[in-house]
Amino acid sequence: MAGMSLRRHALLAGAVLVALAVPPWLLREPARNVAAPPAATPLAAPATPPPLRAAFARTLFAPPAADALPPDAPQLLGVVGRLGRDAVALVRGNEGTRTLSPGDSIDGWQLRSLAIDAAYFTRGGQSARVPMPGSDDQR
Repeated sequence: MAGMSLRRHALLAGAVLVALAVPPWLLREPARNVAAPPAATPLAAPATPPPLRAAFARTLFAPPAADALPPDAPQLLGVVGRLGRDAVALVRGNEGTRTLSPGDSIDGWQLRSLAIDAAYFTRGGQSARVPMPGSDDQR
């Protein structure tokens, strides 16, 4: 320290003052120039809670409401193969029982697509979702 110049002593003293003054300055509370927002009113519960009977009466996983099938729609007996690749449907119609690939027709109904539990047919402007036998949404 004996070999330090007066300029270096002044810089060191300034650095010590800054190091001691900055933390309290950073921790001070900011000035309150802005008016405080009005106190929010707490949310109130409804006067009478809705009855839970309606929630418990509903079926949790109800199938979508399906329109009634036309009486002459083909009957789906089963789906065989891999969906989207080589699946075929075993279908009973007025002409008898046949296997159909998407695009094939029976009794005027064209098989549009297959799902794991249903076949989708169209005829003119009509469309029908024919469920698999034994499923909950059967005719």
